[in-house]
Amino acid sequence: MRKLHISSVKPGDVIAKSVFLENGNVLLGMGVELSSRYIDRLVQLGIDTLYIQDKHTEDIIPEDVIRDETRKDAVDAVYKTMTTLMDQPQVKRRTSLPDFGSTFQKVFREIITDLSRRRDVLVNLSNLHVLDGYFFHHAVNVAVLAGVVGLAKGYNQQQLMELGIGALLFDIGMTQVPKELWNRKTELSEEERKRVQYHTEDGFNILRSQHNISVVSAHCALQHHERYDGSGYPRQLTDKNIHEYARIVAIADVYDALVSPRPFRSSYSPSDATEYLFATGNSFFDLDLLKVFLQHVAIYPVASTVQLSTGHVGVVSNVNSLAVNRPTVRILQEPDGSAVASPYEINLYEKEWMSITIVKTL
Repeated sequence: MRKLHISSVKPGDVIAKSVFLENGNVLLGMGVELSSRYIDRLVQLGIDTLYIQDKHTEDIIPEDVIRDETRKDAVDAVYKTMTTLMDQPQVKRRTSLPDFGSTFQKVFREIITDLSRRRDVLVNLSNLHVLDGYFFHHAVNVAVLAGVVGLAKGYNQQQLMELGIGALLFDIGMTQVPKELWNRKTELSEEERKRVQYHTEDGFNILRSQHNISVVSAHCALQHHERYDGSGYPRQLTDKNIHEYARIVAIADVYDALVSPRPFRSSYSPSDATEYLFATGNSFFDLDLLKVFLQHVAIYPVASTVQLSTGHVGVVSNVNSLAVNRPTVRILQEPDGSAVASPYEINLYEKEWMSITIVKTL
């Protein structure tokens, strides 16, 4: 399969990886043949990339670090909890929600079990979902990314669970913000901006009232918008005054936000997102944690369509954990746009190809 921007997808193409609704259920499943109506509808729903079947890349299959069942269970748990908090005002006033902590402990235990089995795989967030599902899928992606960093740092089981619960629920305070402010395309007023920013404190207050959630997990909600140089909110904390869990969640939050389509912009490629993060190390983010994070994320994920400095176009068939910017690429297209007579692969890490670089993701 190969991943393409939806502008390059055409009627008759067949979906190779399912597209999901906000609650984790399938909108369009693998094997569905796309029509013009389907493509237009996907664009309306905010889908900007798709995985498409292709005879030259049928053996190229991106590996997720967690199983589909694990992801669905996690998204479903986040969806049910968040929508309950949004839709039932009386629930918001309870001091503790029944089974709240145990539900998310079970969810993250499944995530960390999957991650522990796949620690050699670079993270490729390959799930595709409708724009309205961003809030719920984003929480799961942030938990996955945070869990990868926690494992890399050698956290024990208690630390992993504290970090994971905090990462799954770091944005829970947004359930208290009027929904019309979430994705506003126009600039917010000063009062509206303060209301949105207060979600960090709302989230902290919700989580610390749960008898089976650690207060350090709650600090992920409170501090995930703090920045290393003190430019964040709500308390303008600096460097190590920000809890390490929150510093990890902050990196994961921004990375996944960048690589996801938003109402006001298209998604960034993983390479552009990682470049942005690295440029802000020790100003916005803890550089040491950022280095750990970037060592475990695929800059050019398997199945990505890329253009090389030679002008050739190909699909990433394998990634190299020793040099994440030098994957193996299956060449499909000549510089003049014509198809190659026979697809072939080049390993950009090998000496004979070292002069060739990837210039952009298509």
